[in-house]
Amino acid sequence: MKLTTLKAALAACVGAALLSGCGTPPKYLYQWGDYQAQVYQHFKGDSPEQQIIVLEKNLQQIGANGNLPPPGYHAHLGLLYSITGKSDLVVARFEDEKKLFPESAVYMDFLLKKTQKGEK
Repeated sequence: MKLTTLKAALAACVGAALLSGCGTPPKYLYQWGDYQAQVYQHFKGDSPEQQIIVLEKNLQQIGANGNLPPPGYHAHLGLLYSITGKSDLVVARFEDEKKLFPESAVYMDFLLKKTQKGEK
């Protein structure tokens, strides 16, 4: 009788362990998309226009999924826009970075002042 109880308890534990593996995966705080690959491409000297296309597309997908981009995403886009001479989009991206990540406000304000002065 004790052996059957032991077998039943063991079967219940094995069943619980198997079922717990079927849960939903954790939801991450940020969705990265191709951000890291594009930063790497930037340092390799690839076309900023192509990187902007990929990052903007990823940004739309991230928003459509109800997620947030990681810290630095908007700032990097602002950097790419500054390279291409689109200062209005630089300001917009730096402001977005400030709104999403208030801890970056001092640095973003510094970059915004440089942008307003026409510096790169």
